[in-house]
Formats: sequence, structure tokens, C-alpha cells
Amino acid sequence: MDVLVTGRHCQIPDEFRARVEEKIAAIEKLKDRVIRVEVQVSVYGHKREPDQSTRVEITLRSKGPVVRAEASADDKAVAFDHALDRLKSQLRRASDRRKTHRGLRGTSPEVEVAGVAAVTEEVRPEIRKIAGLEIQGDGPLVVREKHFDAVPLTLAQALDEMELVGHDFFLYVDAESGAPSAVYRRKAYDYGVIHLDMEEAEQASA
Repeated sequence: MDVLVTGRHCQIPDEFRARVEEKIAAIEKLKDRVIRVEVQVSVYGHKREPDQSTRVEITLRSKGPVVRAEASADDKAVAFDHALDRLKSQLRRASDRRKTHRGLRGTSPEVEVAGVAAVTEEVRPEIRKIAGLEIQGDGPLVVREKHFDAVPLTLAQALDEMELVGHDFFLYVDAESGAPSAVYRRKAYDYGVIHLDMEEAEQASA
């Protein structure tokens, strides 16, 4: 397992690098077939929020889904420990979900299915454009934009990937229907799933 530690706006001391490699070794017990672990340390120097000035993001690369967790603190070692704890928690939660929902096919009693029609909103004239969004007046100062390949997934696979990236929702293309879909966390280990009916949307726009 390769461990890559990089710094953004900061230097990475050898002691910190050695500490990361030592603690990351425990991940192999929780996640099989990990090929590479990427640890990125970013220092922003927030004057208003000094306790959030350093962010550490940990990414696991393997033959399966990507696993990612991040945390912020005033010290890189503290931020790393928090991010590692979150990563371990996500791996354990995903493992527990697979045990609890083993054999999941289609819709289970714990999955709420809802059809959502396309909604068209009136857009007012805008002033600024940030990451493809037109913003008028006070809007988001930072927009994080990501693009992913739309690989068809089963519902069980989508739930696994949502747990592994530590999000409360996950967008995917349903392998059975080909419909754009989203799974989301409800309460405890209950989940919901939304499927978009593209045929009805196309007929409505025709």
C-alpha cells in the first residue's frame, strides 16, 4: 500500500509523514485491497477561524469505490487524527450496512422510493457567474464543482459508495432502469432513493 502525503501552502515535516504512515497502516484491517492512500494537508491561515486554518483530506484508492474523509483544525496533526477517525467510522458503517442489508435487491422495506417530476423555475437576470452558476447580489463566495463518470450502479452499490465517501446523499445512474437516481440517509440505518422519470419529463417538454 502506497502512502502519498502532500502539502498545499505548507511544508510536510518528515516526523509528520512518518506519523501518518504509521497510523494509516491500521486502515488495511478495515479496507481490503487498498492500493494507495493520499493525504493532502492544506493551510489557509483563516484569521477569523484559526481553529479551521488547516484541513487534511484522506483518500483511499482501491479496486472498489473511492473512500474519502476530511477534517479541519488549527494543527495538521489534530486535523489528520480527526479525518482518520471519520474515515474509520465511514468504513465501519459501510461494513455494518452490508451485513444488515445483505442480499438487497431492488426496493427493500427500509427504502422509500419516490418519483420526482422535472421542475422549471423562473430565473431572474443575474450579475456574476461562479462555477457555472449565475449569482445576483450576495451569493456563495466559494463553489466546489466536481465531475464524475456516470457508471451504472445497483441500489446496493450506490448505498455502499455513499457510506464510503461519508455523504448523506449520493447521485448515480440506476443499472436496471438507466434513470438518474439519488440515495439519501434518513434516520439511523434507513435510506431513501429518488428515481427521475426521464420519459415523462421529455413528454412534458415536447
